[in-house]
Amino acid sequence: MNIRAIGWGSIYDRDYRYTAEAENGVYLLVHARSRIRIKGAVLPKGTAIVYDGSENIEYSAADEYLVCDWISFDGEGDAEFSDSAEIVFNQPIFNADSDFISLLVQNLTAEFYSVGSRRMKMIDFMMKTLIMKTAEVGTYGETGTAAEPHYGAMIELREKIYRNPQLKWNVDTMAADVNMSRSYFQHLYREIFGVSCMTDVISGKIEKAKEILSETGCTVSQVAAMCGYDNEEHFMRQFKKIVGVTPTGYRKKSL
Repeated sequence: MNIRAIGWGSIYDRDYRYTAEAENGVYLLVHARSRIRIKGAVLPKGTAIVYDGSENIEYSAADEYLVCDWISFDGEGDAEFSDSAEIVFNQPIFNADSDFISLLVQNLTAEFYSVGSRRMKMIDFMMKTLIMKTAEVGTYGETGTAAEPHYGAMIELREKIYRNPQLKWNVDTMAADVNMSRSYFQHLYREIFGVSCMTDVISGKIEKAKEILSETGCTVSQVAAMCGYDNEEHFMRQFKKIVGVTPTGYRKKSL
């Protein structure tokens, strides 16, 4: 998914009215942090809606002002993901986890305007998380999960893991970071992200290693140390097992 434009906490006055004609492949996610008028109906704050480009868009302020988060993005190449997420397009979604959605859009906005080398990977990860979350909030009032109150803390932790692969992450330190017991944390991490926390730690290390190998002239030993490995041979074995080639071979392919 490619973000075209993004806004977090955008504020508009009472006369604001947004309209746009249908445009195939162009999506718009709107998350209202105040009351919003959609198709003539006044809806409560926390309402979210994802337009898929198949129909005209119209929404406006319902009170003295409208506060909303919004993302315009291309959906080309991700139709399969959208289908699997079971998103209800062009319909307001109620009982949204407003704080979590807003946190994700805030982090996405920061990444969108950053110049970090891992910018696109972080954006892709957070966009997919946001879409999955938006897809499920419509039924949360009926179903709910134990993970729901912890999404914000867990997403922040995962970003720390991927941004700091050199740290000595283990189950105890990660659980302490989000103030949970070891067993409860491991259960929730897998429930939310679909992988174990330690598998994700390794993924973060390997992704960082690939980035360093393709963008710098650091030796394999230096790369291993920068990614938190004490043993160069362990790093090389793990890298080849996951990526399919040695670190040196990966560097040659990426040049």
